[in-house]
Parts: sequence; structure tokens; C-alpha cells
Amino acid sequence: MRSTTLYRPRSNRIIAGVCAGLAYRFGLSPTLVRILTVLSCLLPGPQFVAYIVMWIIMPKGD
Repeated sequence: MRSTTLYRPRSNRIIAGVCAGLAYRFGLSPTLVRILTVLSCLLPGPQFVAYIVMWIIMPKGD
């Protein structure tokens, strides 16, 4: 089921739950979002900074 809010779930977390939260928000598989995140880190850019910022600003879910 697709969520309308962005939050970090307590279940299905690997590191911080950012990828799982994004997956639930957009109706995707958490595994797919994690793979895309790892692949994007191979490209130059601020992916690590964006992940850390989202880790800080995304609220924890219940």
C-alpha cells in the first residue's frame, strides 16, 4: 500500500531506513531502491550527502 507521507520505517531497515521510506512513499520495492542507491553512488555527485541529509530530516515512523 502506498503511503502519502515520507518517514523512516522501524521495520525493514538496513542502515537508516531512508531507502525503505522512499520505497514505501513511491510504491516501490525497498530492495530496488537500495540497488538504485548503490548504483548511483558509483556516479560522481552528492549522493552520500543527500542520503545523510535525508537521514537527518526524515522523521521516524511508528
